[in-house]
Amino acid sequence: ESKVESTTPPFCAAISACEKAGVWKKALQLLSVMEQNKVEVDTVACSAAISSCAIGAEWAQALQLLDVMACKVVEMSKVSYAAAISACEKHGEWEKADKLFSLMP
Repeated sequence: ESKVESTTPPFCAAISACEKAGVWKKALQLLSVMEQNKVEVDTVACSAAISSCAIGAEWAQALQLLDVMACKVVEMSKVSYAAAISACEKHGEWEKADKLFSLMP
């Protein structure tokens, strides 16, 4: 099962564009397309998708993405955690945000 790593950067750019446009559902769709096409889903792509969820105040989706990163052994960065914490904060999920802060690398 091969991965086409050379196409990862365009996907990351597209997911980042979704983040800036505030279209979190499209960012998640692009992650799904990456997986379907065996394109490596990396820290940058996941962090951008989590940030798009934060902008949309979709804290549950952001936390789910963190779980997906852990299951797929994608490196979770401070950026990933910060974005998820921001999503929780925007929805008033302080306990979840505090727990995430304690887990940050």
